[in-house]
Amino acid sequence: MAAAYAAPSPGAPLEPATITRRPLRPTDVAIAIHYCGICHSDVHQVHGDWGGGTFPMVPGHEITGIVTAIGADVTRHAVGDRVGVGVIIGSCRDCAECEEGLEQYCSHSVEVYAAVDPHDGEPTRGGYSTHIVADEHFVLRIPDALPLDQAAPLLCAGITTYSPLKHWAAGPGKKVAVLGLGGLGHLAVKIANAMGAEVTVLSRSSRKEADGLNLGADHFHATDDPATFERLAGTFDLIVCTVACRLDVDTYLSLLANGGTMVYLGITEEPLDVSVFSLLRSRTSLAGSRIGGMDETQEMLDFCAEHGIRAEIEVIDAAQVNEAFDRVRHGDVRYRFVIDAKTI
Repeated sequence: MAAAYAAPSPGAPLEPATITRRPLRPTDVAIAIHYCGICHSDVHQVHGDWGGGTFPMVPGHEITGIVTAIGADVTRHAVGDRVGVGVIIGSCRDCAECEEGLEQYCSHSVEVYAAVDPHDGEPTRGGYSTHIVADEHFVLRIPDALPLDQAAPLLCAGITTYSPLKHWAAGPGKKVAVLGLGGLGHLAVKIANAMGAEVTVLSRSSRKEADGLNLGADHFHATDDPATFERLAGTFDLIVCTVACRLDVDTYLSLLANGGTMVYLGITEEPLDVSVFSLLRSRTSLAGSRIGGMDETQEMLDFCAEHGIRAEIEVIDAAQVNEAFDRVRHGDVRYRFVIDAKTI
């Protein structure tokens, strides 16, 4: 049995609950959760914005803690190890995507909550809890240089930004724009800077300019100023879009240099409108990216440890989770809430 915070129905406030975790299978790892980040997608899932999911729902996919027990066949982890669990806790392990280390694109991937465990048909439950059990393949090693609380958001926000920055070769000589400076955006700035790219923050207003520059951006521009789009036309090799709201996509595509890419990370609930002419103009691309595979996520954690990259967080007690959800919906967090699991 494990204590947890759960939403009893779509849109209902989270409340204390007791859940059952499965017995250890041979390749399972049992983890005492120390911290769990609050992602905006948790808010969407709990409020039923995307449909699906099983209630009562225990959210949370940015989980860090300590291994307390291992199955008989576990080789990757030992009792006492510092570990993390992110969005994915299962995949078929046989398809082309899994063989390439792209488990997040497996058609049979299983998410840590709001999904169904194919082994027993039970709903999966996330990290707003005191304990979790997961197959060792989907459990990450947290480097000693990363505090567990500041490492938690890396399991989603960190890998969600690291993966496209790596895929589209952010680095020396590349101009990268980070659109939005929130939970995802602040880590995108840090990671792109550490990769050696020239980093620009594009934010609605200049309110966060000092933050953006302190986080490692070379430039900051407010998108509520129409002159911004004239000054920056044809500038960027890559635009990383971390916002989850409707945009004038064509206007942002005009900021790309020849052959540049705008990649969506934030999930909008409305369809995007884009003109083909915006893509033809300079052979530009509009793309999307979803978290990362297990090997790449471990690579990201090691990269962040090496470069001193940690999430900017506000640690809260579990009893504050509903207030935190409200603040996330209004963008009132700098830059990630993290639940202290000992308060659950």
